Amino acid sequence: MFENLSDRLDRAIKTLKGHGSITEINVASTIKEIRKALVDADVNYKIAKDFTDAVREKAMGQNVLNAISPSQLLVKIVNDELTSLMGGQNIDISIAGSPNVILIAGLQGSGKTTFSAKLANYLKQKRGRSPMLIACDVYRPAAIEQLKVLGSQIEVEVYSELENKNPVEIAQHGIEQAKMRGYNTVIIDTAGRLAIDEEMMKEIASIKKKTQPHETLFVVDAMTGQDAVNTAKTFNDVIDFDGVVLTKLDGDTRGGAALSIKYTVAKPIKFVSRGEQVDTLDVFYPERMAQRILGMGDIVSLVEKAQENFDEKQNEILQKKIRREKFDFNDFLNQLAQIKKMGNIKDLMGMIPGMGKAMKDVDVNEDQFKKIEAIILSMTPREREDPELLDGNRRLRLAKGSGNTIVEVNRFIKQFDEMKKMMKGMTKMGALGKMAKGFRK
Repeated sequence: MFENLSDRLDRAIKTLKGHGSITEINVASTIKEIRKALVDADVNYKIAKDFTDAVREKAMGQNVLNAISPSQLLVKIVNDELTSLMGGQNIDISIAGSPNVILIAGLQGSGKTTFSAKLANYLKQKRGRSPMLIACDVYRPAAIEQLKVLGSQIEVEVYSELENKNPVEIAQHGIEQAKMRGYNTVIIDTAGRLAIDEEMMKEIASIKKKTQPHETLFVVDAMTGQDAVNTAKTFNDVIDFDGVVLTKLDGDTRGGAALSIKYTVAKPIKFVSRGEQVDTLDVFYPERMAQRILGMGDIVSLVEKAQENFDEKQNEILQKKIRREKFDFNDFLNQLAQIKKMGNIKDLMGMIPGMGKAMKDVDVNEDQFKKIEAIILSMTPREREDPELLDGNRRLRLAKGSGNTIVEVNRFIKQFDEMKKMMKGMTKMGALGKMAKGFRK
């Protein structure tokens, strides 16, 4: 995420020379490089200039403590200004009314329908809401069917009227049905177009007027950069939305949209979305995003993901098994499943301070997980419970059964044995217990 921007900003800040204080002379070239990095990331030149002017003004004449360097002080200033540029603080989605009506808008291809399902899943799983989705995209082929498929995955009802081509009526009828059936949240998925047109704007404005939503969210493809910002401005002028959702952050994202939207439309980014899975939706925190852009990691989000996906009771049982040297392949498989639920491994590593840069050119092949799972699933129940049973003949059978070579099977079993020893050592030192307590705080 934003790897090129992060790298450019890091190189720019490292050019800062001098001791004692930051002056006009020693900061000039650094500020220039920061501005160029922002412009190359598809940030509007005026926004980039205002940003770097603010950084220069904050930095000028600041005394540098003996314990830090001028570049470290500038990192702090740039971090604060990036946080401010992206909104300063997290703004929560509005939860009010019964049903609470949420309207989703945006261009075709921005990921509105997928986001609608992700939002329903988020509100159901993490906010205790009872949502219903309303399919109001009556133009795009298979849009309604797509929403129904996603709705079935998360066990959320989807309201639609296949013969009705009036999205305003469908939205109104859907809200009435939600009231009758006891749903306390309604999410309206509207149609988009390939480009902004007058008919589209009239339609979305009419839906908003008739449904009176408590929250209107504008969904935008983060990969479109400055075009996304311009589109957001046009939509905001018409429907005055409450917040922005950035999708496709796992793609080739330069960062321009994330850094520019709040400045341009004065509306906060509320969610960021990655991939197609329904659980890949994150609340947007400007400070955390700024820290990640500057390569400082995001340990708070990492801990939150761990809290959400790791079962505390299971972990206590696991620690006891490790202490008794009873950790087996079933336990390993369960831990692997919990880690995978947390998200993309490279993204997770990037949340650890200092690891983002280290992982920049590392190709994390998550297909290796599939190989490991295939090896374990090829074992008999007894073999999974007792790794000592795996002699040469059994390993050869595992290789054939899992589609791996005998070398790959031997390598995995060796790594498993080494991991067991390491985990036992950590348990003796109390490290695992401290980590578990840290996750519970």
